[in-house]
Amino acid sequence: MNERGFEKRRSDRLMITLPLVVEGKDTKGQPFDNTGRTITINRHGARIVTPRPLRAGQTITVTNLASHKKCQFRVVGPVSPATDRGGEWGIECLDPNENIWGIQFPPVLDAEGTQSKALLECQQCGTTALMRVTLVDVEVLETSGILTQRCTQCERETRWRLSEQQPGMAAIEKPMSKGERLGPTRGAENRRHRRSGLQLPVLIRDYFGGSEITRTENVSKGGFCFVSEKNHQAGEFLLVVCPYDPSTTDHIEIRARVVRSLPVEGSVRRVYGVRYER
Repeated sequence: MNERGFEKRRSDRLMITLPLVVEGKDTKGQPFDNTGRTITINRHGARIVTPRPLRAGQTITVTNLASHKKCQFRVVGPVSPATDRGGEWGIECLDPNENIWGIQFPPVLDAEGTQSKALLECQQCGTTALMRVTLVDVEVLETSGILTQRCTQCERETRWRLSEQQPGMAAIEKPMSKGERLGPTRGAENRRHRRSGLQLPVLIRDYFGGSEITRTENVSKGGFCFVSEKNHQAGEFLLVVCPYDPSTTDHIEIRARVVRSLPVEGSVRRVYGVRYER
């Protein structure tokens, strides 16, 4: 099953970097124990990077060092060629009732995946959840930084803020050691601007007459990441509206430059990172 079908039918995908320990046995039956990171996660699986080659169908034990939870996963298969920094693999949780990510996922309702969502944290109990939000909610988050939402753990209305867990885009830049603390993905852009787990509708328009409405994977003050089937080139300039509200024509387009891209396995789509050009 490709990634698009898997996500659309089962849960939302969230691009986030979480430190992992991956344990299993190699082809000779010898145990191994390696570090790794997530690239994307969903309720039932993940795309991960690890220096240890894995086998399709193999059972591994994955420990999330952020939540200190572990569970067995089945290796679905490779999703990119291996490099000297390791390979990327799609994995699926063997226990449908287990959630080692420590994040609540809503069921997928919007067919196109462009409904606004935010990775929020309850200030009362610390629960982290990917929640559907309106564009008004987004405006409130950008100004006051607080939303009032119902918490299933507290069983009442509580205050929520953008989660401290850091979304990321790139694969591992260096191997992780056991016990290394979760932090933002490294890079000049991340040092300047903190990314937030906001999935917002966005209008993308290129200089050749093409346009599309898609969604962000994460946003920062300096730019955002989005998914597209179009072939954008590094260095290419785009005109963007983020967030995009189809109910109004009063849009302000901002010039942005494509700075990186990441393939989405099982499809022709790519995740693009753009930086605003002032």
